Amino acid sequence: MAEALFKKMLLEQGLGDRISIESAGTSSQHVGETPHRGVFRMGEEHGLSLDGKRARQVRSEDFEKFDLLVAMDRSNYETLLASNPAAKAKIHLLLDYAKTREKNVHDPYFDDDFERTYRQVEAGCQGLLAHLLRID
Repeated sequence: MAEALFKKMLLEQGLGDRISIESAGTSSQHVGETPHRGVFRMGEEHGLSLDGKRARQVRSEDFEKFDLLVAMDRSNYETLLASNPAAKAKIHLLLDYAKTREKNVHDPYFDDDFERTYRQVEAGCQGLLAHLLRID
């Protein structure tokens, strides 16, 4: 969801060809799977493109390829940091960019509250985009 939403925001700002974004998980549990039906529902409601999206796991080369690695929650942040401590300056929580005291994006898989998750991801993506526009 975050990848699709951020790509949409980049396109709206005319930056779709200047910033590369990919989604990856820290666990191998869902590798190769399509997004959850709730993510597709949010995509339809908010005009996000999820065509051809399949889950993949973070790879060691991601730490070299990308300037930022953005985690949805503290657990994933810690997993990324443990796998490459030298990349600490590149690893951030999405909600650190949002105007909220919350730090962890809600996991909707337990209660099906994908709308809450969407709102948090949207706030984080808006803040991240504003941050990138300031430093560009």
